[in-house]
Amino acid sequence: MTAVTMKFPGERFATFVASFGAADISRYSLVGTEGVLTADPAYEYAEDLNLKIDIGKKSTKRHYPKRDQFAAEISYFSQCIIDDKEPEPSGAEGLADVRIVEAVYESIRSGASVKLTPFEKEDRPGLEQEIHRPAHGKPKTVLAKSPSGEAA
Repeated sequence: MTAVTMKFPGERFATFVASFGAADISRYSLVGTEGVLTADPAYEYAEDLNLKIDIGKKSTKRHYPKRDQFAAEISYFSQCIIDDKEPEPSGAEGLADVRIVEAVYESIRSGASVKLTPFEKEDRPGLEQEIHRPAHGKPKTVLAKSPSGEAA
């Protein structure tokens, strides 16, 4: 298990815990000074996704039907190859993620905070990139155990 606290400019913080020994959940919460946004489930590809926004005493819920995000990603990436176009997110986006993971490892090794230089990214994915593919069920595992050691 690893617990991480990340500090961002403007006294903003992010915390998360990753563990193979914890209950299987798919949830995240963003907590701000005026409210909370909770996605639960948040990462499932074989279930609908639900979002709840609480601001003061007002609560709003949004529901997103399940869809096949992997088919859309593969279709988009394949089209980038055919059109000789740089995909978004690019390798630079992946590098930003790897820098964070490496900083977490370094912090664990050294027992100290690790400061990263800012990563500037101008282009962001937009809704014009959205691709929908029909949803499907969760695939069955074959002769595999879960990371916790329990039979799948």
